[in-house]
Amino acid sequence: MKILIVGSGGREHALAWKIVKSPMVKKIFCAPGNPGIAEVAECVDIEAENVEGLYNFALKQKIDLTVVGPEDALTAGIVDRFRDGQLRIFGPSKRASIIEGSKVFAKTLMRKYGIPTADFKTFDDLKQAKKHLSSCEFPLVIKADGLAKGKGVFVCKTLEDANKHIDDIMNEKIFGQAGDKIVVEEFLSGEEVSILAVTDGKTIVPLSSAQDHKAVYDGDKGPNTGGMGAYSPVPLITDELQYYIEENILVPIVHAMKKENRPYKGVIYAGLMITSAGPKVLEFNARFGDPETQVLLMRMKSDLVPLLLSTVNDNLEDVDIEWHDCISICVVMTSKGYPDKYEKGLPISGLETLKGIDNVQVFHAGTSTKNGKVVTSGGRVLGVTTVGKDLRDAQKNVYEAIQKLSFDGVHYRRDIGSKAVYQKK
Repeated sequence: MKILIVGSGGREHALAWKIVKSPMVKKIFCAPGNPGIAEVAECVDIEAENVEGLYNFALKQKIDLTVVGPEDALTAGIVDRFRDGQLRIFGPSKRASIIEGSKVFAKTLMRKYGIPTADFKTFDDLKQAKKHLSSCEFPLVIKADGLAKGKGVFVCKTLEDANKHIDDIMNEKIFGQAGDKIVVEEFLSGEEVSILAVTDGKTIVPLSSAQDHKAVYDGDKGPNTGGMGAYSPVPLITDELQYYIEENILVPIVHAMKKENRPYKGVIYAGLMITSAGPKVLEFNARFGDPETQVLLMRMKSDLVPLLLSTVNDNLEDVDIEWHDCISICVVMTSKGYPDKYEKGLPISGLETLKGIDNVQVFHAGTSTKNGKVVTSGGRVLGVTTVGKDLRDAQKNVYEAIQKLSFDGVHYRRDIGSKAVYQKK
């Protein structure tokens, strides 16, 4: 088989790293890819949102399966274009991708179908939104409606905070059109967990649990990012809780989408808060998580390709997934200043020292090459991912590996996985 992966981040590097191991695969292309992906796939200079360019490339190269990483490509309608042209592609349609593309849509859908989530109101008028704040309890959460690279969510402790963030989103347009509407919702306390599942619209195959760390600093301090690290599995998610999540969240959302004439195929990612009253949905995403994919694929014993193909071919009921009995941790190394402004083009040293080590993978997220050397080109630069026999072993492995890598102004959290230690007590 020839496979095309769409995207250029750590998630796509992890997909390429896993897919290349499949005996079913002859060749992998990645568009646009990155220097890490280039070690296992042929990178093609086509941007992820260039739907027509990607379609023409897949047609010319006789690609057997295309796997879409980023949400922007999905909401741009790449799946519809490929399906219309009789090309196999993994991911939800444009109509189904709205589950991530519009938080207003997702929240309204959850309310309609009784899927547990925080209480909320939506607004497309700044004055009405601000007027509503005067009757709210704090803290509360304000979310931009559209795609904002994981940065469109603000926890507001005071009325002053909330007014500022509403101004930034709706007046200053810091997220562009993504901020035309907002969601104002109650603040939920508990532990955040990511549960990903694959569905062909009829059958749902849950993946293992993972916990992302969105805040930029240790102790969940500072602004939200696209994700500073993750670990899997999560001790908090027992078999009983996993079953509850499947029956009360995953199955109902897939059925709801079908009833709304938005049939869903691909990955459904539920970002959950495990509250004292049970799991509640914070958000749905329409694709593999980043950095959750890195830790999940390090632990996945099964071949990924049959899972992807069965989803596309509507026979997911025939697939079972096996997992290695280990813990995996990913720590994201970022540029100084991220998630705000940061410098690019800084040389990265130490990458060669970690090659060929069984329990360590360095997934490139924001890298490029300059004069034959790998340099930084994004906010999230590398996702150092390891496995261990238990949590402390995995933590030790990941932070030892990080010590061998460096670039000017590097930042990373030093507490990834520590919540699991707390949960086990």
